[in-house]
Amino acid sequence: MAPTTRLIKKYPNRRLYDTQTSAYITLADIKQLVLDGESFQVQDAKTQENLTRSILLQIILDEEAGGAPLFSEQMLAQMIRFYGHAMQGMMGAYLEKTLQTFIEVQNRMQAQSRNLYEGQGVPSAELWTQFMQGQAPMMQSMMSNYLEQSKNLFFQMQDQMQQQARSMFSSFPGAFPMGQESSSSQGWPDAEKKPHKPTGRNES
Repeated sequence: MAPTTRLIKKYPNRRLYDTQTSAYITLADIKQLVLDGESFQVQDAKTQENLTRSILLQIILDEEAGGAPLFSEQMLAQMIRFYGHAMQGMMGAYLEKTLQTFIEVQNRMQAQSRNLYEGQGVPSAELWTQFMQGQAPMMQSMMSNYLEQSKNLFFQMQDQMQQQARSMFSSFPGAFPMGQESSSSQGWPDAEKKPHKPTGRNES
């Protein structure tokens, strides 16, 4: 039987009410629900509007202001540039899939590591933390290689799409102006625009 979604109601006074425990809760309590893997939804008590995303964003904002942020200024600026861009939907799906892949790799590594202690008792929290910190460089290297491969595959796909578009619309006059080059960086908000340098005879 699938677990029911826990309903949290938000009232005009900004107080959050947990209908399961019949008690008012705080953002810290909702954060704990997330950490515990609880399924929940936050609704406006008057309009029944789903406010879950805004509450989660508020928790992230509080965590980012707490001194150990996940996102750098550069990363946040890059993300802002994608809003309203043609690549926004693809970027969101890519980030979600990449994060899910990272979590799966992390869970698998943790499961394999625990097998090392099978029959020897559960390692202390301090020992486990030290072990995971020691694995961080390996995971960073592995994820960097994965992202580099993903980037190369995306550039290849983009080039193929451009070639297909040229073949499809080549019969339309003016569809592709003369001298226009295919660039793997086209379409990204922060793509560097390099001037085209003509080849051939050197200028004196």
